Amino acid sequence: MTAVSSPNGIHDCGDGLFLIDLDLPREGFRNFISAWLYIEEGTVLLVDCGPSATYEKLRASLRKLSIEKLDALLLTHIHLDHAGAAGLVVKDFSPCVICHPKGIPHLVAPKKLEQAAQKVLGDLACAYGPVSPVFPHMLTFQAEMNIGGIYIRALDTPGHAPHHLCFLVNDLLFAGEMCGVSYPIEGGYLRPATPPPFRYEEYRSSLSRVSDTPARLICLGHYGCYPEPKAMLKAALRQLDLWVETIRKDGGKGDWQSYFDALIIRDPLLSRFSALPPDIQKRELFFIANSIKGISALA
Repeated sequence: MTAVSSPNGIHDCGDGLFLIDLDLPREGFRNFISAWLYIEEGTVLLVDCGPSATYEKLRASLRKLSIEKLDALLLTHIHLDHAGAAGLVVKDFSPCVICHPKGIPHLVAPKKLEQAAQKVLGDLACAYGPVSPVFPHMLTFQAEMNIGGIYIRALDTPGHAPHHLCFLVNDLLFAGEMCGVSYPIEGGYLRPATPPPFRYEEYRSSLSRVSDTPARLICLGHYGCYPEPKAMLKAALRQLDLWVETIRKDGGKGDWQSYFDALIIRDPLLSRFSALPPDIQKRELFFIANSIKGISALA
């Protein structure tokens, strides 16, 4: 997927799959946060819903597509940029919400979730907006589901977060932040998402396990969809190993800039950083520093 813009923020990816842009009014926060909509024979699924600060964009996009009711909201994890608007979606579109069991209590009573986000993200957590609670009876989890004739497997994939799931929906793999973050630029760009607390072996095991999942496309939370899911997952695993090896060399005692300078040279997936638009570079530097912090704490 190459860099694209859509006048209404809705990208038709074919075969009932739509990417909905949820750009945040903050420098560099475009082609970053998104939701996925999948429609098959009248059954409507939404994968992730973004933060509450972008909910009006999501609701307007769903209305433009004539969506009045959602059959299910699938949450890859409960971080604010993926699930912060879940309570608002439930109120307006009445879906059942599929979520990792570890995440369910935090969506019912989100105070601790918001506090944790503020600790890691600072003022960005406030920019994402408050989290409205979800009624407990709307939340559920099943490893295998059939919703309106659509077969769904929920894959337990801790690493980026202990409550992270990937969803195999027919032949589409919705991977959340399993592969980290991509930007749709010629030649490709990818970097890990390893904020503290980071659990290397769990992340590594999840990537290895999911790489064997049969799928035609991989759909990322950040950002876009790509063919050859196995190749992307294996590339993400190699990148993760490289970052951990680079940062562990001195026990994680260096500053993040020195590690970034080394990784730019060693990591072919990060080497396109200089080709990113300046505002995207600024955004990425914030998250790269956070990812390096997570790995440094492990070291």
